[in-house]
Amino acid sequence: MGIREEVYYEGGPHIGELIINLLLGFTVICLPLTVGAIVRALWLRYRITDRRISVTGGWMGRDRSDIIYSEVRSVVTVPRGIGLWGDMVLTLRDGSRLELRAVPNFRKVYDYINERIAAKAKKTGGAVTP
Repeated sequence: MGIREEVYYEGGPHIGELIINLLLGFTVICLPLTVGAIVRALWLRYRITDRRISVTGGWMGRDRSDIIYSEVRSVVTVPRGIGLWGDMVLTLRDGSRLELRAVPNFRKVYDYINERIAAKAKKTGGAVTP
């Protein structure tokens, strides 16, 4: 019998990013940004639970990354879309990074992830780096 996970957020990037990039697509210069936004809207999915962060993406959603909170060293956010969504970069203990683009309610998600990082650090005796 497996341990149940409580899902905090499950879904794709914020729809506002797609709308803005579709509008920018009317200029030839911004077509690559528009294509990227369409690909993210179709195949990028986030699943944030009380145990892990899962990101499914890539072409046709074939790539998947699962990160447990004890692997996360720090989280940095950048607001976008007048603060309606934001990008997050998770820096892992091994120095690698995981980007989450156009996360809806990114401030609440950031707080949720930071609570889990702090709780894991307290249990393992590690320090959380700002």
